[in-house]
Amino acid sequence: MCCCGPCAIYRRSALASLLDQYESQYFRGKPSDFGEDRHLTILMLKAGFRTEYVPSAIAATVVPNKLGPYLRQQLRWARSTYRDTLLGLRLLPNLNRFLTLDVVGQNLGPLLLALSVLTGLAQLALTGTVPWLAALMIVAMTMIHCSVVALRARQLRFLGFSLHAFINIFLLLPLKAYALCTL
Repeated sequence: MCCCGPCAIYRRSALASLLDQYESQYFRGKPSDFGEDRHLTILMLKAGFRTEYVPSAIAATVVPNKLGPYLRQQLRWARSTYRDTLLGLRLLPNLNRFLTLDVVGQNLGPLLLALSVLTGLAQLALTGTVPWLAALMIVAMTMIHCSVVALRARQLRFLGFSLHAFINIFLLLPLKAYALCTL
């Protein structure tokens, strides 16, 4: 659902047919200048074009190397994900099941993670007991997500992404809640 900018290549005729829509991106009546790669992908899919992942492709890009820029990037990406998911919901029945699962995971995943964390914190605060069930649920969902990606990509290295759960819980989850509230 998102062909990221530095890694994407488009047929000129396909891009030309959507250029006006792409350049005049609005959300809730205001010009929108974030998530342009995700927005272009949605426009391509709506127009009947297809996207294709090429695992052998190599691209170079600049990535944040400090926490502040990283969190600003993640805030833009979260807003883009929420906004463009609304625009692309009608596409889901016609797309590959993995893409549909990915869209559901990107949007419901943070909600379910937040519920698990809040449930665990409530149990700890109210009863003084360790929230083993909530912790187990978080570990299980993380491993399921990483396993699906590892199987789909046929690369075991994606299992290491499970370590990202700590960053997700303590930094990105609050940021995604903020993104949703300030969309």
